[in-house]
Amino acid sequence: MEGIINLYKEAGMTSHDCVFKLRKILQTKKIGHGGTLDPDVEGVLPICVGRATKVIEYMVDSGKTYEGEITLGYSTTTEDASGELVNQQLLDVPFSQEEIETAMATFIGEQLQMPPMYSAVKVNGRKLYEYARNNETVERPIRKINIFSFRLVDTPIFSDATQRFKFRVVCSKGTYIRTLAVDLGKKLGVPSHMSYLKRTEAAGLSIDNAIRLSEIDTCYQKSDFSFLQPIELGIQNLPCFSVSEIQFNQLKNGGKFLMSEFGLQKRPTRPIAIFFQKKLVAIYIAHPEKKDILKPSKILV
Repeated sequence: MEGIINLYKEAGMTSHDCVFKLRKILQTKKIGHGGTLDPDVEGVLPICVGRATKVIEYMVDSGKTYEGEITLGYSTTTEDASGELVNQQLLDVPFSQEEIETAMATFIGEQLQMPPMYSAVKVNGRKLYEYARNNETVERPIRKINIFSFRLVDTPIFSDATQRFKFRVVCSKGTYIRTLAVDLGKKLGVPSHMSYLKRTEAAGLSIDNAIRLSEIDTCYQKSDFSFLQPIELGIQNLPCFSVSEIQFNQLKNGGKFLMSEFGLQKRPTRPIAIFFQKKLVAIYIAHPEKKDILKPSKILV
């Protein structure tokens, strides 16, 4: 069994929980996910089964789209609705839509972001949330992220001296939307947190056709494997080349190729996907020492 599953992760489950349950449902161990979602977050979680696990890293590298809600007026320990109150500053008057949109626009583009303490980022072999739960402090790594789009999707609501609004953001891998929500509040001069979040797109997969664990279980019991999508879906952001039967036989044995065999004039800076008879068979990269040579990174046959 192999392929990619567009899983709808429900709130209350970790990404690892989903993989664990799928291993039991599909009766196979070779399963991995392409991009962690916090337990409180629902939405698209790419799942790779069998040989597809070899393309997980290329799915993780792709951009993601989220829809959620930000609440202005108080912050929490976890930067989302599940945390304990940290700071409260009730609003006398609401911010105008223009003020909020102007602040959001300042986050567009490349920037540095510090991950929240309640996250799975590792420092000295331990996850940040382990330090946080023990009330320990540690220097957190700064990450470079990219926000491609960040906008309102409805009219902000003012109630009980707080203000909340729904948003949509398109961003690079490694972006913490919780932290983005907190930083937006700082830009406006008030404490804030992310009160809801759903991932609607990841690795070319859309929430519109995502499937839940219960549905996968039902399909599998009926020997219906329509929930498995082709491995090729996982490398759609990579440059692709096809090989002849002779080249394919070389490839199967780990053969190297001249860049000129694929019409490449410049040394590729990204991995390239190799196809034979319209099927993904390998991932090649530029040879680290020989400038005109491509070497195999992953063989999928």
